[in-house]
Amino acid sequence: MSGQTSNLATDQRILAVQGLSKYFPITRGLMRRVTGQVRAVDDVDLYVNEGETLSIVGESGSGKTTLGRMIVRAIEPTRGQVQLRVDDRWIDLTAVKGKELRAARRHFHMIFQDPYSSLDPRMTVFDIVKEPLVYNKIARGKAVRQMVLETLKLVGLEERHLRRYPHAFSGGQRQRIGIARSLVCHPKLIVCDESVSALDVSIQAQILNLLKDLQKELNLSYIFIAHDLTVVEHISNRVAVMYVGKIVELAKAGELFTHPRHPYSEALLSAVPLPDPTSKSKRMILEGEVPNPAHPPSGCVFHPRCPYATEVCKNEIPQWREISPEHFVACHHADQLQLKGMAHAYSSVADSPDGATPPSDGAGQRRETKLSINPVQ
Repeated sequence: MSGQTSNLATDQRILAVQGLSKYFPITRGLMRRVTGQVRAVDDVDLYVNEGETLSIVGESGSGKTTLGRMIVRAIEPTRGQVQLRVDDRWIDLTAVKGKELRAARRHFHMIFQDPYSSLDPRMTVFDIVKEPLVYNKIARGKAVRQMVLETLKLVGLEERHLRRYPHAFSGGQRQRIGIARSLVCHPKLIVCDESVSALDVSIQAQILNLLKDLQKELNLSYIFIAHDLTVVEHISNRVAVMYVGKIVELAKAGELFTHPRHPYSEALLSAVPLPDPTSKSKRMILEGEVPNPAHPPSGCVFHPRCPYATEVCKNEIPQWREISPEHFVACHHADQLQLKGMAHAYSSVADSPDGATPPSDGAGQRRETKLSINPVQ
């Protein structure tokens, strides 16, 4: 992928990803001979601005989690570059090793999907949250307890919770512990991997509001991986749509939700239920199955399921291009197609960010309203 920008590393950006790919080998026989490759992530470019939320959406198996784990070096990329800006200097996370990588890890962290399995059941809350401080040699002695306690208060937990074990907490409280563990080292970037999908709807609202409040207070940058577009609509500044390991569209949230330019984005948005029970919406049903990433189709990877596909889509890979300001798409016919977005997205001036005009011109990034919530659980 190319053409997104001539230089992804600028002063406004906290993260720059260029040409990032991950191929998993397919082996057979006793000698484990490599017979092919699964292209889980294929040539991805993206960037994250300081203090913003970039959401990554797509079907299961599209490569979202693999991309997130490569960014935090939980998985080694096959090729590509990940750069993180720390104190006005750029660190190449794909090149650093040993002590340099260990020193860099304090500046980024990950919140995992499952609040049950992501916490060690044999460790107390205090031990779980202090672990990054000890690993990164940030604090010692009484300072450790003080930093842990301050972080727990940020996420809505108290001193009385310090000596309890994970089994004593609800799902929402466990996710708060996971968030505290991610925050305790004061990172620049947090990758949220389906961080609310395992929670009840009311608890999802609590965690989303908490993440937004923490972002404002601590100037955090998020990569938010999700499949629930109603959640993405609420929290995102910009949204990247992934399909079979590739980003097919990237735009401001308001622009993408109201004026998608890729047929796959239109199909995803058509599946979002409307909040009005009296209204009717026609869902765009995609035929066929998601292609095998070990044997992707020729041309545009989406063409076997695309209702607008033509002969050029079958034979030529679409160019990644900026079709309007900060709106990128990989589709041969993006200029001609009139695709439908979410009818209720940013439907009024009150809902649009900063009271801006609903984004017929691409303005607006995300709602600043609070989701309604129940008492903390």
